[in-house]
Formats: sequence, C-alpha cells, structure tokens
Amino acid sequence: MRVAPQVVLTEDQERILRQWARGRSLPARQVERARVVLLAAAGKQDLEIAAEVGISNQKAARWRKRFLEMGLAGLEQDAPRPGRTPTITPAKVQEVVRRTTQEKPANATHWSTRTMAEAAGLSEKSVRRIWHKHGLKPHLFRTFKVSNDPEFAEKLEAIVGLYLNPPEHAIVLCADEKSQSQALDRTQPGLPIKKGRCGTMTHDYKRNGTATLFAALNTLDGTVISMCDDRHRHQEWLKFLRVIDDVTPGGQQIHLIADNYATHKHPKVQKWLARHRRFHITAVQNSWSAAIVPLKSSSLGRVRD
Repeated sequence: MRVAPQVVLTEDQERILRQWARGRSLPARQVERARVVLLAAAGKQDLEIAAEVGISNQKAARWRKRFLEMGLAGLEQDAPRPGRTPTITPAKVQEVVRRTTQEKPANATHWSTRTMAEAAGLSEKSVRRIWHKHGLKPHLFRTFKVSNDPEFAEKLEAIVGLYLNPPEHAIVLCADEKSQSQALDRTQPGLPIKKGRCGTMTHDYKRNGTATLFAALNTLDGTVISMCDDRHRHQEWLKFLRVIDDVTPGGQQIHLIADNYATHKHPKVQKWLARHRRFHITAVQNSWSAAIVPLKSSSLGRVRD
C-alpha cells in the first residue's frame, strides 16, 4: 500500500496553521490548505483527508507535498502557471509599436485601435492591450512653442533667479488676467447644506455680463491679491497696480512677473512705473507664468456679483 510522506510540525507552524484553519477573514482556499496540513500532521492519509475536507485525494496530496517543500509560504498562494501560449508573436508586437510611433494612417491624423487592427491584421482588443502595455496614446498630443525672443536666456535667468533666490526684503508676484468670466446669478436663492441634504440651487440663471479677474500670486506664501473689473484695458491694469501698491508694505521692492499683453506695455503704464520705482516688471511669454496656472483655469470662469 502506498503511504504518504509524514508531516511533522513545529510549535510555531502548528499555532499558525490552527489560526488559519479558524480564520473567518482569510481566503477559503488558504483555510482549506491549513486543514489539510493539520490532518496530515495528525497521521491521516490523503484518502481520509479528502473525505473529511471534501476535496479530491490528488488535491490533498498536492498540498501535503507543497508544505513539505516550501513550508507555510507554499500554502499562501498558488504556484505560478505558464498560461496559454501567446498567439501574437513579439515581432508582430514590435510592428504595431513601430507603426504607431513612426507612421500615420493615410486618411487620418492619428491611429485608432480599429484602424491599426485593420492595418496590422489583429483584433481591436489586441491592439488596445499592446498600446496599454507600452504606454502609447496616439489620440493625445502636447503643444510647444520655441521662443524667438533674442533676450530669452537673460529673461530665463532672471525669472528662475526670482523664484529660487528672491531679493531680500522684496515681494515676488506673478500676475495675470482671466478675462470673459461669466458673471452669473441664480434666479432664486437656494437652501443651505445641512445634515442629510446637500446645498441646492435653481437649474436656471440670469446673466450679468462678463468680468475680468486680475490676480497676483505671492510666490513666497501663496497669498493672492485680486480685483474684478468689467474690462481689461490698460486703465484696469493701472488700477490693479495701484491696488498692489496700496496693500503691500511701502518699504518693500515689488518684482512683478507678467505676460507680454499689450496693455502691460502701454505708455501710460510705463509713465506710472517710472514714478513708482519700487515696481520692477518682467514681461515674459505666458508659458513662463507657471506659478499662476491655477488663475487661468476654468474653475475661475464664473464670477458672481
């Protein structure tokens, strides 16, 4: 008669296996395997274990052998399986990646999963899996612009220097406008939020025209100096500069980073700056106003009166 190999447990192994066998939050297969090993350690054969646990004798023999070879770690997870043999060869995968990154379809701006599947002779889902594995997203693109400013390098050094090493006893502000913000108001007052109910507002609204949000972000502490006005001409820009002048300490120099909008360089603005020597404005491309990206987001698109 064929006899299964004997299982001998240490005190720690027996304690852990008994905890697993009683576990209510563990996976059922792990509880089952712990019971198999405990019964094997009690001297029972595989046929007896299979009848008591309700499994096949081959399964009981498998977990007895796995415990003898790997210990407790062999019971916690299944052994790796080879899986099905891939039907798409590595050469075909490389072809899909090459055509995606180096070619374009004849009658479209970019590949879709269906057009690539038709061109490569694969299914749409297979192309989708290959793109996902290689991190390819042909439908997305990013824009860029190379500056033609002859003083680009000097401005780059000046702005990065202001961010990383601002002058002592000075304020560094990044300023910009958010124009065409809809000034909307609801037709009726809503109810406030309370326990068990969110706040309410009417589905319809009335238009009050548009407004322009002027904002300057203090890069040191994150505070924002803001102002709303109907338009964004040089007159309103001057008004905003006066607001900055009023709310900031008079003894500090102000380094203002702004874009190349024409109103910022108006002759009247230049005259005002000549009279207020503590203002130092660096006019750059919009992409350099990285610190004020939140001010240009659509979340500020609606300003209420």
